[in-house]
Amino acid sequence: MKFGFIGAGEVAQTFAKHFVRHGHEVVLGNSRGPDSLVELARSIGPNAKAGTVKEAAKQDIVILCVRWHQAKQALAEVSDWNGRILVDATNRPLDEDTKGKTASEVIASYAPGARVIKALNTLVVEWIQDYSNKKPKSVLFLSGDDTDAKRKLARVLEETGFMPVDLGGLIDGGRLQQFGGPLNALHLDLLDRMEF
Repeated sequence: MKFGFIGAGEVAQTFAKHFVRHGHEVVLGNSRGPDSLVELARSIGPNAKAGTVKEAAKQDIVILCVRWHQAKQALAEVSDWNGRILVDATNRPLDEDTKGKTASEVIASYAPGARVIKALNTLVVEWIQDYSNKKPKSVLFLSGDDTDAKRKLARVLEETGFMPVDLGGLIDGGRLQQFGGPLNALHLDLLDRMEF
């Protein structure tokens, strides 16, 4: 699978390292351009490369990892989503007025034509920076209205060593995950699972 990251901060770097270590390809893009990301991409692994935001947005699954106030401008660089998967990993500040909409509804309005999933935003990255095969399976929540898109992301997360939990639709599930929601910053590890 090919992943594009819009934004190259700690969240993007952490998930990019997990994906690359399991054979996936990643393209990192940011507002400063690919030259600012060459060394970072090299440090992540051979399947990582620096690119423009537009190049990152052409991958199979695109992950938005910028600060909330940067999201609109970052997504404005992409003119055609054409049904590609966009993962909203942003966190809206609690004092930001979105007129009753969830954060992911706002993100979806910035990316018409994208299949939006809310995911990868609830865990503090320090909790998931163990890249070994012996790490516990951390629970990652995801929400979205496109079942196929969620299934594709969940499959990669599971093979990468996480435990994806589908919360349902983008609005109701996203409300549980966003800042102030009951699942934000909740750290759950699957240490054992009973088989029936």
